[in-house]
Amino acid sequence: MNALLSGGTLPVIRAHYAEILCQLAEERGVAQQELVSAAGIRQSQLGHPDNFITLDQFTELCRQAFVRCQDDSLGLEFGRRLKFTAHGALSQAAISCDTLEQALLVLIKYFRTRFAYMALSFFIEGDEAVIQLDIKHDTRDLHRFNIEVVLASLMEVNNLLFGQRLLEGGRCLVDYEQPANVGPYQPLFGNAVSFCTGVNQLRFQKQFLNLPLSLSNPVARRVAEAQCEEEMQQMEASTSVTERVVRMLESVRDGRLLSLEDVAGQLHVSARTLRRQLAAEGARFQLLQETVRHQRALDLLRRYSPLSIDDIADHLGYSDPSNFGRAFRKWEGISPSAWRRLHQTEGD
Repeated sequence: MNALLSGGTLPVIRAHYAEILCQLAEERGVAQQELVSAAGIRQSQLGHPDNFITLDQFTELCRQAFVRCQDDSLGLEFGRRLKFTAHGALSQAAISCDTLEQALLVLIKYFRTRFAYMALSFFIEGDEAVIQLDIKHDTRDLHRFNIEVVLASLMEVNNLLFGQRLLEGGRCLVDYEQPANVGPYQPLFGNAVSFCTGVNQLRFQKQFLNLPLSLSNPVARRVAEAQCEEEMQQMEASTSVTERVVRMLESVRDGRLLSLEDVAGQLHVSARTLRRQLAAEGARFQLLQETVRHQRALDLLRRYSPLSIDDIADHLGYSDPSNFGRAFRKWEGISPSAWRRLHQTEGD
């Protein structure tokens, strides 16, 4: 989850994802009972698509599987096992859309109903359409594993729908070091994988956004989206006010920061009530707002296709770039340009 939030005990992962991972581990000689016991999961929790396990349980299961299988590419293989049918209504809603762009927007809107500790975003940069993955839970030992699971799963669905077509001029960017063996990447991404880029992205030619989906079905889409919406509402019922506010702040990507009144209106409460609810959870709206702005600044400075510092300031809603510079020095202790140079050097 976001660094400001805990949420590790919330039931945020569907148990059948754990069962698929256990099946993969068993093929590598690791007994399922051994794995689930080490992760504190009851055997009876697996096998039913409506059962959930906690983020902590799933994280520990992934950790145990990764260590015991001794396979650096386990994340890629796990992702390939997550066929579009594994994601239920989410996949059904996406593949029932008319175009690839519509499918991506549906996928991103409801992605957190499957992986609440990660966030997908979508934007266009030049001639490229970009799907970006951000990890919202601090598990550094599983950082590469988590990224590979999602990117491989996305490419597996892509291969089903479009074959190798999106690889024409497309590429995959990841923020971790190049592993010794890059062979497992080739069936999914070809040779178009770049490491140590500071971002985790799938990029393809934006002209493909209008590709029609062969399984387009308006009725099936409405039914599946209604189910996704219901699942989202169920998650909201068990989500803290602080987390809901942060997610709303993060969802706006046009440089505009939502005000307290904006967020309160979306939550159907008064600004005074929202301020009181946040205080009860030990949070302050202004601090949440600044934290989101800070994180977005770092994301933009890391971006593979660099923006100018003035462009970033404008994107973050600063009318004067010098105000952005002062805020950034307060956050990081150095100027934005110095921070970018430092992190580019680290990635070389």
